[in-house]
Amino acid sequence: MKFKQIVTTVLISAVTAVAAIFVYGKYFEGRRPGIFQNGSNDIPVNYARYTMPGTDNRANAVPPSDFVTAARTAVPGVVHIKTKINPRQVTNGLQKRRSILQDLFGDEFFGDEFNGGGDGRRYYIPGQMASGSGVLISDDGYIVTNNHVIADADEITVSLANENKTFKAKLVGTDPSTDLAVIKIPAKNLPYMLYGNSDNVEIGQWVLAVGYPLNLDATVTAGIVSAKSRSIGINKSGGRINNSIESFIQTDAAVNQGNSGGALVNTAGELVGINSAIASPTGSYAGYSYAIPVNLVRKVVNDILKYGSVQRAYLGVKYASPAAIAAMTDDQLREIGVKRDVTGVQITEVMENSSAASAGLRQGDIITKINGVSIAGSSQMSEQVARYKPGDKISITYLRGDKEYTSSNITLRNLQGNTDVVRITSLDRLGADLSELTKEEATSIGVKGGVRVNDISTGILKKQTSMVPGFVILKAGNTAVTSVNTLSTILEKEKNIQLVGFYPQRGGNIYYYNINTGGAGAENL
Repeated sequence: MKFKQIVTTVLISAVTAVAAIFVYGKYFEGRRPGIFQNGSNDIPVNYARYTMPGTDNRANAVPPSDFVTAARTAVPGVVHIKTKINPRQVTNGLQKRRSILQDLFGDEFFGDEFNGGGDGRRYYIPGQMASGSGVLISDDGYIVTNNHVIADADEITVSLANENKTFKAKLVGTDPSTDLAVIKIPAKNLPYMLYGNSDNVEIGQWVLAVGYPLNLDATVTAGIVSAKSRSIGINKSGGRINNSIESFIQTDAAVNQGNSGGALVNTAGELVGINSAIASPTGSYAGYSYAIPVNLVRKVVNDILKYGSVQRAYLGVKYASPAAIAAMTDDQLREIGVKRDVTGVQITEVMENSSAASAGLRQGDIITKINGVSIAGSSQMSEQVARYKPGDKISITYLRGDKEYTSSNITLRNLQGNTDVVRITSLDRLGADLSELTKEEATSIGVKGGVRVNDISTGILKKQTSMVPGFVILKAGNTAVTSVNTLSTILEKEKNIQLVGFYPQRGGNIYYYNINTGGAGAENL
């Protein structure tokens, strides 16, 4: 009897327990406070908890408590750069009208001012002083900064952070296409910054901008990365063709005039970019700043130190910009084989004897990856290709129709279509974007041919002359110029040369510009 009572009691307890669990799960479980605030299943708001770094895969999302360590690491490696451009005298280049005496007695009886050297009017371009920032990248005084910080400077001085030490700096090399330059000061055992990895920089990540804005002492500001691979159309190549490269890291860290050339730093105190520009209608900070990714900086600096100039590789393709595509009609797009909305870079032309041609690329193909890195647009593609030099091998992934292809072991080439080391030439030192007149253009303005100066950046033409874009070069010395190659050959042979030509939009006046390809201005490229 006693045994039956025990069994009965156990059974009743078990049934009661099961029933209690069932009822609780059915009617109360959904109401208990869980991972959602106030027990609500409708508002998915997680508790704001702090997770120690490394304890889960969301550790990188936890902001630092402060930026003291990163600032303490970065500030000693950022320097203050001051530049001076001396005043200079130039002529307006306009041909002086011949006098009656010249017609009667000939040019040999008169001085140079009567012999095609301008109309005699000379004027001074006043000197300039400016300041910017730079980043020490070695303990023996090598510094990276922006090209526009030191462009055309006759004197460059560098002051170290928190020290009363000032040095005269020597220009090592520049790359106007990326707006980067390397200078050096005669010092040892200097604090320098370590390169980070700009590929690992993510939108929303905290960063610091370190520099010398508005001629102040070392200043640190903080913000987040708001975009990557931005192209804002500010760089100019300063060379024979416009091959500027822009793929900026965009941040909202406050950057002002004088910050150019300074450091963009992650919270570990590593260099992830060189601050270069701001988006502003007033010239002062208005919310966005732009930095050159450090992975591109590293390649440019290494080339300058090893070769004296940047070894730039080219794919050899032409493509339509997003703005151009947006402005075209559907019929125009079909004619060049371009679609309106795609992710990647659509090819409109493949150059002969180019890397793209050897890879089998065709008009209408869409480049989607370089060495496995996804390409969203042309600025990202330019940055990826710019990280390599002629002779390096890459893989290119592209879409043709609806099918994806990958060409591997493609050897990159330089602008001449080979893998030779490229040296800076006198033509490069001009600091101009040049193009040859087409037959139609030459005929329309009544000449046999010539070379047009499309743009002038830093270099000999800006430093030594008053030439402005639009000038058409007809002669260099006594030799007619009908091609860029002809002009290059003449400049390599002659140190002092006179460029003769005219401005089609100004009428028939002939202008003369005397330049020295080995003189002032030549050292700044």
